[in-house]
Amino acid sequence: MKIEKAEDGFATLILDNADESMNVVSDAFIAEMDEAIGRLKNDVEVKGVILTSAKKAFMAGADLKQLVQGFGKLSVKQAYEFSQAATAMHRAIEHSGKPWVAVMGGLALGGGFELALACHYRILVDDPKAVVGLPEVNVGLLPGSGGTVRFALIAGVKTAVELLLSGRAVAPAEALKLKIVDEVVPAAALIDRARAWLTTAPDPVKPWDVKGWQPPQKKGLTIPEDSMAWMVGAGSIAKAGYNLPAPRAILSSIFEGMQLPFDKALSVEGKYFARLLTDPVARNIIRTTFLSKQAAEKGARRPAGVPKSEVRKVGVLGAGMMGAGIAYVSANAGIDVVLIDRDVATAEKGKAYSAKVTGKAIEKGTLAQDKADALLARITATDDFTLLDGCDMILEAVFEDTAIKAETTQRAEAVIPVSAVFASNTSTLPIGQLAQASRRPDQFIGIHFFSPVDRMGLVEVIMGRKTSSETLAKALDYIAQLRKTPIVVNDSRGFYTSRVFQTLIHEGGAMLEEGVPAAVIENAARAVGMPVGPLALLDELTFDLPLKIVDQAIAEEGDKYAPPAGVRTLRKMRDELGRSGRKSGGGFYDYPEGGKKALWKGLGEHFPVQGSYDIDALKRRFLYAQAMETARCLEEGVLETPQDADLGAIYGWGFPAWTGGTISFIDTVGIADFVAEADRLAQRHGPRFLPSPWLRARAERGEPFYADAVPASKEELVGA
Repeated sequence: MKIEKAEDGFATLILDNADESMNVVSDAFIAEMDEAIGRLKNDVEVKGVILTSAKKAFMAGADLKQLVQGFGKLSVKQAYEFSQAATAMHRAIEHSGKPWVAVMGGLALGGGFELALACHYRILVDDPKAVVGLPEVNVGLLPGSGGTVRFALIAGVKTAVELLLSGRAVAPAEALKLKIVDEVVPAAALIDRARAWLTTAPDPVKPWDVKGWQPPQKKGLTIPEDSMAWMVGAGSIAKAGYNLPAPRAILSSIFEGMQLPFDKALSVEGKYFARLLTDPVARNIIRTTFLSKQAAEKGARRPAGVPKSEVRKVGVLGAGMMGAGIAYVSANAGIDVVLIDRDVATAEKGKAYSAKVTGKAIEKGTLAQDKADALLARITATDDFTLLDGCDMILEAVFEDTAIKAETTQRAEAVIPVSAVFASNTSTLPIGQLAQASRRPDQFIGIHFFSPVDRMGLVEVIMGRKTSSETLAKALDYIAQLRKTPIVVNDSRGFYTSRVFQTLIHEGGAMLEEGVPAAVIENAARAVGMPVGPLALLDELTFDLPLKIVDQAIAEEGDKYAPPAGVRTLRKMRDELGRSGRKSGGGFYDYPEGGKKALWKGLGEHFPVQGSYDIDALKRRFLYAQAMETARCLEEGVLETPQDADLGAIYGWGFPAWTGGTISFIDTVGIADFVAEADRLAQRHGPRFLPSPWLRARAERGEPFYADAVPASKEELVGA
């Protein structure tokens, strides 16, 4: 950072972290900032300070790499001291005796916006991309240097509770309306407006530093509007479940902060922050959803030494739900798309999906009509395979049938350039088996998108035995063009995500057969953090799909294949009771026309409740079934890294984010304790929970999957 002084007595402090693309809060930043504040305070020539940034953005939050690396190494006391260092820096601004104005020429989030809140005035550029907010809840933390306290005092309890619990960032117009910024002006006028405000000789003493100031809710008294905010906040926590400690800490910090003297409130906030920072939940969330995700998107699994490639024209074979989605995201990335189906009318129906998506974006004001027109013009809907000539990549998304896929592959390869990559969007069929139909199996790869393609960010890339490194690199380059998150796995039945996801739905089916009430099964899954219960998921899939996968495996592997525990339930529902999911009119749920779905009342008759049940035991079964199958995928080489495992779990099928993913969950429990509990589950429920000799050996060596793993205490894992 640097200081520029002007003749009018107003100094400009410019933030510019040369080591990062964005300014972030770190130990080094705090130390340098403390020094700059001291210099400005003691300089008698300086009458006011303009705080701004040399970068496009004003400032982001804390350096998450530093935070996650400190987990397990910091005591609660040390974490509190880290928080208080930044808090003291902000108080130094407020106590400098000089007015400070934050000039935000771009986004200001987390610690960056806390810094702006510590200033006496805030000016934000009039640019919809220049969002501001305190999104720490999204990484398992709370704003730890005055954010909860100042936000509530400046904007009010209602606004603070809503924005801090949601982690939502707001654009300039809303920020001005909520009074968390004081002005919104064009970029060219930012500095002039800051100087204009300083010339009014504003009072450098904050309201809470005026003698006699009282906290707004002294002795716990609240106004009706604030009471409603507390109720809504508590309700949102209950709805999300109690596995995430950050929302509860945020609500408590705001509530207590509104009753305490300002500096005492800051101290309380710091203590809540310290507890969260040393909690495994924050470590898990940050590591997977930020560090691992960012690394994957930057090419962590891309083979070295392969020149960068770019897809200019892609062929999408099959214009159904998946093919239509792939066509849209490709065209949205500026790629020309040939969308092929059995006839032009069907292909045009697939293209209509892109028109539907762009139409909604136009209605919301997030997409201009000319850009929507250009996107749609990039998609050619046809039944003519000769138009595939010149394609850099083919995405096959036809029906999940080996023979149909083989015929489609051969028709396409008769036309496409010899350099083109051929990718199959299959969720279960082995890539090596599909590649047998290809003339160039080294250029054949699996690219498994998730539905709906335009909203799901994960892409599972499957390597066949003959797939080359160059083909993998090209596939990852294409995914980077789409701005999606890739994981790389090796060939196997169901690969990784589909294989492990099945353990969730089949565990639900097994519980129902055992006599656990259906509502309890669904609520146990949601209580542990799954977005949807397993029975509801099965209804959406239809029972035909999981049963087809099982029947195919039995046909190919015979007695070597052990059917999942929930298969008997699915066969009974479909074959005996004639209920096979939502599309067939009903499965575990009824779907009345114009009404809400509800669990089928006949479940109690055909799957009667037997004995009692332990909700915590059910929650453990869901978590352990998925984590154990993931461990098997690592053992078998289907997965090569724990990062891919955790990213696939969270972003592929919604494994609870508080765990960090299936492998992070094992490390958080502690591998030895995980194996011991898995043994107990296996004795009661069967060999699907039984640890392998490989996993037992890791446990005996005390070898976690992540080098920095620190198991949680028993208190931190109650119920898990």
